[in-house]
Amino acid sequence: MSTIPQQLERHIATLDEGEVIQAKGLLHLGERAAIDQALSRFARKGRLHRLARGKYVPPIETRFGRRPPMVHKVIDGLSKWSSEPIVPSGGAAANALGLTTQVPVRPVYLSSGSNQTLHFGNLNVELQHAPPWQLSAPGRKAGDVIRALAWLGPHAAVDNVERLRQQLTAEEREELLGLRALMPSWLAEALSALADDL
Repeated sequence: MSTIPQQLERHIATLDEGEVIQAKGLLHLGERAAIDQALSRFARKGRLHRLARGKYVPPIETRFGRRPPMVHKVIDGLSKWSSEPIVPSGGAAANALGLTTQVPVRPVYLSSGSNQTLHFGNLNVELQHAPPWQLSAPGRKAGDVIRALAWLGPHAAVDNVERLRQQLTAEEREELLGLRALMPSWLAEALSALADDL
């Protein structure tokens, strides 16, 4: 019969870049304490990269040595593992949409979970708790618009909705109008201007 480290080694070999390993997902291998110990040993040896307490990913082997996986792949992996959306912050969305020239100093993502910091070598990535309306339309432009306008705030929302009108297709505007019921009143009112030419 295989030991827990041997089984864990085989499991790691099957993972794609960014797939997250947590002890509670490995309980079929044995006792929780033994799994925690094996994960900790693998992290000390460099066979796993510790993102945060209880969260590990296999490092990527390159000709220059080992490195953590790409941030966006880990975020996708966490989102799949938890079955919850994890989306870029409003500041990143506003920058991507051209509403601000400010570039976030460190990556920040929004999720329905608790606040935590993920460690990627020298880079720290923040996961911040957000209300459900800010997690609407993950991976779509309509969702980025919601997060960007929320980040900009009530006073800038009306002016920026007009700037966004040219960037949005009719389908994206309809999607935003359909999501107004989930949003705070100031944002729903600002987005109502998109209905003018539909």
